[in-house]
This record gives sequence, structure tokens and C-alpha cells, in this order.
Amino acid sequence: MMCATEAARRGRRVVVVDHARAPGEKIRISGGGRCNFTNLSIAPERFLSSNPRFALSALSRFPPSSFIERVDAAGISWHEKTLGQLFCDHSAKDIVALLTTDMAAAGVTLWLGVTLGAIRKDGRFVVESDRGQISAESLVVATGGKSIPKMGATGIGYHIAENFGLPVLATRPGLVPLTFGAQDLAAWQHLAGLSVTARVSHGKTGFTEGLLFTHRGLSGPSILQISSYWSEGEAILVDLAHGQNVAEGLKAARRANGRQSLTRALARHIPEKLAATLLDRLRLTGTLADQPNVALDAVADAVHRWQVRPIGSEGYRTAEVTLGGIDTRALDARTMQARAVPGLFFVGEVVDVTGWLGGYNFQWAWSSGWAAGQAA
Repeated sequence: MMCATEAARRGRRVVVVDHARAPGEKIRISGGGRCNFTNLSIAPERFLSSNPRFALSALSRFPPSSFIERVDAAGISWHEKTLGQLFCDHSAKDIVALLTTDMAAAGVTLWLGVTLGAIRKDGRFVVESDRGQISAESLVVATGGKSIPKMGATGIGYHIAENFGLPVLATRPGLVPLTFGAQDLAAWQHLAGLSVTARVSHGKTGFTEGLLFTHRGLSGPSILQISSYWSEGEAILVDLAHGQNVAEGLKAARRANGRQSLTRALARHIPEKLAATLLDRLRLTGTLADQPNVALDAVADAVHRWQVRPIGSEGYRTAEVTLGGIDTRALDARTMQARAVPGLFFVGEVVDVTGWLGGYNFQWAWSSGWAAGQAA
């Protein structure tokens, strides 16, 4: 939609062909219905790609401030949450309306509920559909990835790229909950619904945000973020009381009141149900006075250095994005055009550019769409 508006404003005749019955469905369901439409802290290192700097050209020429200007001009009220995340005050539908209104004003034709057929190039691009044949000088593929298939997401964009000879990197779910094996599930499943603020790390990468225990494993923003860096078989490190010193806290509590139960003392640092679970796993009971320093240090280590080895993820069913995609080496970073196929463009999630959680992927959609719209 962003690309279509920009191209039409240049005087191009544009038709948007969409299989969905309504435009912008992924926008509509995003951010709890409020659409986290961008982030104030855009930086290349917050995008995963075989070439993280590829996104810099489009993001620098159409930055968050440019999209915010359009939001403001449309009279859409918004607010900033944590970590630079911007949300609509009212509804994600406001963003959809902004985009569809801009398209209509620019003269874009929108076809909804369309089934695509063959796509080829005979001098011009030819797109077959159940609504008729389209012939055009330029073809922009903005099909997204495989995430949330119940909304109709497929790998069609990758197939189009491969049919035109473009390389496609392996894809996998990103920003997705992680799942436990049977043994870990038995140990932690009873905590489903409990949440804490945690530091979750994999290698040198870490995120301090909410963590949620689920009936199948772990979720929450910190887990979704680290999932994009994690691979099956690898461990993640979880600090369940980031910024606290649990060992010193327990020792101070012992000096102040040694008759206090260890569970109650630990519950000052983490939720009581989680505290009881950790102590049960350590086989520690009794009062603080019963615990030598080595025992309190072991408790602190269990809190600050919980090593988890998920067996998998929830998959594309709940993944917010798809990692991998069209190899950026095959695209011009300034225009998003395929180097080997003049007139063919790829934008958004279908490209091997995946942002962090928090509005980064929407900004990539706006920026890459804008860039292609200046050239398509």
C-alpha cells in the first residue's frame, strides 16, 4: 500500500492485487489492536539479515519521523510506550484507513479477494488472476512471509523470486514463543500464566523485558526477541531477577531475621510460586538461619543463571515474522529492484530483513515500500 501510493503520486497507473477480503489485515491485528506502527530507535543492528546494513538506505531516506508526519496529518492520535514503541491511541484500523485513503487519493486501483495464476515476463510483466490479466512495466512483490498462515500467509513471494532466478535464503519463524521438552514441561508447566521481567540472553545478545510461562514453554517479549537469534538445540540463559543481587539480599535478610522462611525471603525478589518451584528443584527448605552461604549462593545462581534448552518453537502459527527470504545481494538497496530483472521489486518481510519486536518490521515495510515506490 505504501509503495502503490508513492508510485501513483509519480503518475504511474497502479493496481494492488490482494488475496485477502480486506486490506491490511496484519496491521489490524497488530499491537493488541493498537498497531505498534514504528519505533523511535531505528538502527541497522536491530535488523537481522545476511547483510544488516542493506536496510539502512531505505530506513534513512524514509525514517520513522516521515511516517509519524503522515500519521499526524491524518489526525491519528498516538502514544509512546517503552523502548521507543509507538502505538495508536484508538485502533490499528486508523493506520489501515490512512494507507487506503492515500491510495484512493493517488488513484490506485485495489483488487481484493483475488486468486493469482501464472506470473511471467514477456517484455512486460504479465500477472494472471481469476479477475483478469494484468500487464505492467513494473511488478512489486509485497507478499510478506509465512507467519500466521491462518490469515492466508504463504511462501508465494519466495516462489516468484525463484521463478525469476533470484536466490532465496532459508526461512524460519521469528519473534515466536519457545517450547519445552517433556522433562522441562513437567517441571515448569504449573507456572503457566506467571510473568516476570527477565534478562534473556543467547551469546552476546540479550533482552530485558517481560517473560511469560505458558502451557508449552516460554513466551513474552524477551523470549520473542531472543527467538530470532536462537536455533534448535541451543540453550538460552535467563536472569529471573535482573538488576537485583539475590545472594546479598538473602544474606541480609538472614542477618535481620534468621527465623524467616527461605521461601518468603526469596519471594521478595521473584513471585512466590516461582520461588517455591526453584527451591523445590534445589531441595532446600526451612528458615534462612538453616542455610549456609553456599546454599544461598546456589539459590541466587538458580535465579540469575537459569539455563534453558527449548526443543523448538510454536512455529509459523504464532510467529510474528519470518526470518530469511530474498537474498539482499540480488537487490538494489536504494530501489529494492532485482539487479538481474529490471522492473521487478521486492519489499517488506519477503526480503531477508527482519526487525526486532516493537515496530521495527512495520517501519521496514513503510521504508522499503516507499523506496520501491520512487522507482517502480
